[in-house]
Amino acid sequence: MSKQEQLQAAIDHLRTAIPELQGALVASTDGLPIAYSMGGSSDPVRIAAMAATALGLGKRIGETLGAGQLAETSVTGSTGQILIYAAGTKGVLAVVAPTWSSVGLIHLEARDTSRRIAELL
Repeated sequence: MSKQEQLQAAIDHLRTAIPELQGALVASTDGLPIAYSMGGSSDPVRIAAMAATALGLGKRIGETLGAGQLAETSVTGSTGQILIYAAGTKGVLAVVAPTWSSVGLIHLEARDTSRRIAELL
């Protein structure tokens, strides 16, 4: 199985484990989509760019505040949320979910997925 297929399998597994997810995406830290499963009219190119930007900003905030290496960050709106996880030094995992989703369950599954992605990248 190619690396691309393994990354896609990791995303597909995450979406299967948490059916209410509206999308999941692996991007490079440069903001390029690598693997994704997005629902509806979501644009993976735009989401990859925003996720990488949010990760970079989160890293800068963490460094400035002396909070250590960034592991994850999130943005929550009135109807949805995006959770962004560092996947090693080369990748980012973005998970899009409705606000009523169990963040604990998402963290449990997505943290494992981001570790797997980091190993693959």
